[in-house]
Amino acid sequence: MSLVSRFLPILGWLPAYDRADLRYDLIAGITVSALVIPKALGYAGIAQVPLEAGLYAAAAGAIIYALFGTSRQISTGPSSALAAVAAGAVAATGLAGGDAARLVAGITVAAGLAFLLLAVFRMGWISHFLSKAVITGFLFGAAVEVVIGELPKMSGTEATGANSWQKLDAWLDTIGDFDRPTFLVAIVALATILVLRFIAPKIPGALVLVVGGLIASGLFDLAEYGIATVGDVPRGMPLPALPSLELMVANASEVGVATAALLLIGFSQTAGDARAFAARHSYRIDVNQESVAQGVANVGAGLFQGMPVSTSLSASSLNDASGARTPVASLVTGVMVLLTLFILAPLFSDLPKPVLAALIVDAVVFGMMDLPEMRRLWRVKRVDFWIAVAAIVGVLSSGVLAGVVIGIILSMAWLIYASAHPETPVLARVPGSTAFRSRDEYPDGETCPGLLIVRIDGALLFVTTDVVEDRLRQAVLSSEEPISGVVIDFAGVNFIDSQGSAKLRQIATLAENAGISLRLTRVKPSVLAVLRADAVAEHIGEDRMHSNIDEAVQAELGSRAPD
Repeated sequence: MSLVSRFLPILGWLPAYDRADLRYDLIAGITVSALVIPKALGYAGIAQVPLEAGLYAAAAGAIIYALFGTSRQISTGPSSALAAVAAGAVAATGLAGGDAARLVAGITVAAGLAFLLLAVFRMGWISHFLSKAVITGFLFGAAVEVVIGELPKMSGTEATGANSWQKLDAWLDTIGDFDRPTFLVAIVALATILVLRFIAPKIPGALVLVVGGLIASGLFDLAEYGIATVGDVPRGMPLPALPSLELMVANASEVGVATAALLLIGFSQTAGDARAFAARHSYRIDVNQESVAQGVANVGAGLFQGMPVSTSLSASSLNDASGARTPVASLVTGVMVLLTLFILAPLFSDLPKPVLAALIVDAVVFGMMDLPEMRRLWRVKRVDFWIAVAAIVGVLSSGVLAGVVIGIILSMAWLIYASAHPETPVLARVPGSTAFRSRDEYPDGETCPGLLIVRIDGALLFVTTDVVEDRLRQAVLSSEEPISGVVIDFAGVNFIDSQGSAKLRQIATLAENAGISLRLTRVKPSVLAVLRADAVAEHIGEDRMHSNIDEAVQAELGSRAPD
């Protein structure tokens, strides 16, 4: 039973549920549903699938996560970022209608299975293959692409192109052909949701926009003015069905890239948000189990013909602010979505497309365009900023799926470059102490005549050995006075491979031939074990391995003293 409840946490906490929490969970669940339901419609629009698919995913994600998750405040459902990835797969395959919906459902199941594999093999570290800068740029670019795609719906025109640049150019050529009633409705809808966001942020703008759009559609008979509506939204939930294997195989490359993107983005969102809420409320979460929960939620959403789901920070924050005490709040949200599907779903059929487009634009602009983070990247690390810009350009030029590949390549390239070029600062003594710091930080630091002190800040392995040797050689040659002794601080070296060990032997030999004394300090046990196994420690001399820099300096100065 303990093993079962570990896999299905609800069996552990539900029997001990405190009824005093029910009121808070009910209020939170109903409140969140008012946010989730209209946004699910918008996310389905982003993903280029029928609107009901967003509601299917919202219901399945919320209910299944409550059964398997360990966070008390997390709300799981469709998100703008995941919807953009799904849309990228649809665009790349050129599918539409029912085939597009089946493809997205299949990708959702594949992403769920990938989450489960991640949990089984405890491979959460794989999510780090997309750096924060790349994710920021990727989401920003995807948001811009979605906005460009919604412009024709807001103006009642058509615009096509191979990429976002061409689509924007084509749309600009249609400015004189705008359908005025459609454009007017879009502007009013966009102004309404923006005013509510900035003037009355506590009011659910998405819900107001959807309800207002439906009322306006009925009162003013907007269809008579040529304003398109979203079309039939069926009542109820479909029976679970396996993805079309033929469709998945025929589009294997797009499915694979989309699955990888959903996994990388979804896991980074889930782990970070779950930890944040757990820390805020002083309880522990199981990150591995969170992967299981997200995996099962996606499999369930896909089987019910939905779209990808993940942690929704906006919904989770609202859930928390509304007083959610347990995952019962998520169950309530899921039940409210189900009730909407079985009772109110056909009402959404009359929703004007320009109103839905305004909802989508608001969702992606404020959910995916992180301007503060872009400004921070520019201020803190320019190379990260330009990596983000490259990701944006990649998405707009090649599409979302190609943008994912570009993002991974950029992340890996930067990782390899940074790993292959470890810092090797020259050190000097802080006056009046035994501490040594970089001479760049302390230009007035004390130095010893003829003695060079260098710190290696990174692993010593096959990609770094030549760089480290070149920098040591340059430091010796650029010294204003002849160098007779070198102290290498290994405090920053936490790994060394056979090539790194061989390079250190070569450096020691070169130093010996040049009449330079070589000493190492603060060598970690794991690194020292490799040096001993390769007889490098013996070659340098165990007596030249020191516990700190000051000890090495004193030993070197003592060795110069006359007998």
